[in-house]
Amino acid sequence: MNVDLKGRAALVTGASSGIGREIALGLARCGADVAVNYLSGQEEAEKVASEISRSGRRSLLVRADVADPEQVRQMFEAVVKNLEGHLDILVNNAGTMVQRCKIEDMDDATFQRVVDVNFKGTFLCCRAAIPIMVAQASQGRSCCIVNMSSIAARTGGGGGAVAYGAAKAAVSTFTRGLANELAPHGIRVNAVAPGVIYTRFHQTFSTPERLEQFKRTIPLGRLGAPEDIVGAVLYLVSDAASYVTGAIIEVNGGM
Repeated sequence: MNVDLKGRAALVTGASSGIGREIALGLARCGADVAVNYLSGQEEAEKVASEISRSGRRSLLVRADVADPEQVRQMFEAVVKNLEGHLDILVNNAGTMVQRCKIEDMDDATFQRVVDVNFKGTFLCCRAAIPIMVAQASQGRSCCIVNMSSIAARTGGGGGAVAYGAAKAAVSTFTRGLANELAPHGIRVNAVAPGVIYTRFHQTFSTPERLEQFKRTIPLGRLGAPEDIVGAVLYLVSDAASYVTGAIIEVNGGM
């Protein structure tokens, strides 16, 4: 896909590894300056930022827990300060299942963390981005938000992932509603819903046997790779999607 993002500034949350890493690098390859958010994977995040810098684009490494309002506020201040005062693209990728757990066995802290990272984090980052993007849009800059949902938002996330699926379903609904709210400003809001993407997420939360079961249900016959998600994100942030808002693009091999 020939996408030109020169002069655009982006923030990708949860960008130290997996899908977030590939999205950050993909945006940079298309010419964007990219802020790389991480929480615990500092060494990996530094490698992502270094790779972006080597490609000739400006990068910013910013540690923040997306579920913490003050840390989110500071992160957006740092992004605007260091990326020439702009934030044109926000990709809310940070997420976690915490653990596979039946609802009857899930404690309050686990449930709260699932909701906080997956949904509250998306809400907080969007809330912080909106005044920045509204001001830019009034000056003619194109701004957009891409949230990361999941196939679990549609299926319910069985196998101990019900709370995760519910949080991702909230992200999908939030995406559609926010798209309507920001449309008068010309700010587009969409989401990508990955299927089973083989990353550390599934290496942590899914056994080889479970992954093989997933694979048998995928019409294209393979698990997804992080690179498979990048094209959908690049499309949504590009001029090719200038009339697309409130969409949830499923990338799951037909699953």
